[in-house]
Amino acid sequence: MSAIRSADPSAVLIQHGTVVNADLMCKADVLIVGERIDKVAPSIDASEAPAGTRVVDASGKYVIPGGIDPHTHCQLPFMGTVAVDDFNHGTRAAVAGGTTCLIDFAIPSKGESLIA
Repeated sequence: MSAIRSADPSAVLIQHGTVVNADLMCKADVLIVGERIDKVAPSIDASEAPAGTRVVDASGKYVIPGGIDPHTHCQLPFMGTVAVDDFNHGTRAAVAGGTTCLIDFAIPSKGESLIA
């Protein structure tokens, strides 16, 4: 028997989607409580969620719990200027939008390695 959860009108249960993570793509449900992913499982019964949870049917759709932004400009030097976002502000903004990973844009000079 599931533990009784308190009401949370901001909770969301995404059901029947294809969850895409870095290591796996599978049919699963995602329960979000507050501002956190509470559970990812093949099937989550709505009775496991807090009262007032909004249920979203994601059949035929991809669900990416924690997205990746592969093209950011944090402290990027370009033509004598530098991007206004630093990594502190850039990652805070990303998290606020649900992005959990960012990859900063790199512009190596001809013959320069990506690491340099």
